[in-house]
Amino acid sequence: MPQVQKLLETPEVQALLKAHPHAAVVEALRAALGAARADLRSGAEPPDAQTLARRAGDALAEGARPYLGRVINATGVILHTNLGRAPLPAAALEAMARAGLGYSNLEFDLDAGARGARAAGVEPLLRELTGAEAALAVNNAAAAVLLALSGLAAGGEVIVSRGEMVEIGGGFRIPEVVAQGGARLVEVGTTNKTRLDDYRAAISERTRVLLKVHQSNYRIVGFTAEASLAELSSLARERGLLLMHDLGSGALADLGRLGRTPEPRPQDSLLAGADLVAFSGDKLMGGPQAGLLVGRAAALDPLRRHPLMRALRLDKATLAGLEATFRLYRDPVRAVAEIPVLRMLAQSADQVAARAERLGDLLERAAPFEIRSSEAQVGGGSLPGEALASWAVALGETDARAESLGVRFRRGETPVIGRLSGGRLLLDLFTVADEEVEALATAVRAAIHLDSPG
Repeated sequence: MPQVQKLLETPEVQALLKAHPHAAVVEALRAALGAARADLRSGAEPPDAQTLARRAGDALAEGARPYLGRVINATGVILHTNLGRAPLPAAALEAMARAGLGYSNLEFDLDAGARGARAAGVEPLLRELTGAEAALAVNNAAAAVLLALSGLAAGGEVIVSRGEMVEIGGGFRIPEVVAQGGARLVEVGTTNKTRLDDYRAAISERTRVLLKVHQSNYRIVGFTAEASLAELSSLARERGLLLMHDLGSGALADLGRLGRTPEPRPQDSLLAGADLVAFSGDKLMGGPQAGLLVGRAAALDPLRRHPLMRALRLDKATLAGLEATFRLYRDPVRAVAEIPVLRMLAQSADQVAARAERLGDLLERAAPFEIRSSEAQVGGGSLPGEALASWAVALGETDARAESLGVRFRRGETPVIGRLSGGRLLLDLFTVADEEVEALATAVRAAIHLDSPG
């Protein structure tokens, strides 16, 4: 077995040294030698210098690949939490790049020549789009709820319906968020029925907030009843309390106009009498990850001054992306055309079918496949139970074959994530953009070739 120093003198390793740091090359060579010695103990032949250099080069190339990278989402789930939820509009990406490439007026008022407000580009637009008196943006929706309860209900009580005691992604639960905010949770009603009188009876001198939570990631159907926002607003005014509405994946656009099930919007909640509304920026809104709060200035001013605000504030790139996304919403037609989530929700099954046919044409004779109807989903805890008519290309004919193809797809140069169903690997075209079809076909051909016997 050659020594590391001897390997460093070979032409193959000299080439590696031109592309990688010396210390990294030495570490890779030592790892390759260690693996080779283990193989020798198992009876393998000793590798030559060229083989060791190649193994070190492969390890260096793998280590140089960034962990976070682009994948093709062929699952049919639009807001796939594991795949980054909402793909961002091009305008948002351009704004984020501009903010990050150099210095910016993040907290500097160019007109006054003095310190400025960090979210001065975002909050006026959010007020304009929702009709709110005030607005605030933090780093995610759970943080928005935590900040609101910490600033408005700490030391007091928060009343919530038992039917709205939700758990969001990652195991975070409303009761735990309330407790972390320093408030005591008071449950009212039953799982399927909560009436206005249940809230009224639970109000005490310690009550600070009536909290209504939108069932954005589940549905209770059948023998049900709930107090409306308008009813709760009247009760809150009567008793001098604040009414907060947690919308979860709240949408700014009217999804009914896109042919989908309407989803309550923050502007609707405000019109119904909510004092404060919390929702996400990276779900149905289709922008960067953020937690957005809109409502009365009297409810938001204490939050702006709260010590948690600094810990939860947004960075310059996210603020720039949010501002660009909000500007798109000023023109509803442009928003649907340029915000990927809205564009996907607005597409017809015929458009998806045409994309599937195009993929099929590109795969002709490359592998046996079938184009079949499918059902896509919104995902991300949004519009539960909403089935979106779609089309998919089905590959593989057994569970083992389909699973093997799935592994090949995930490990390809351009990773592709599909879904297994009935012994087939489905590539759902609902979530594949037009410009991704050729790359998807290339990835499929490569995976089929690697998966073929011999």
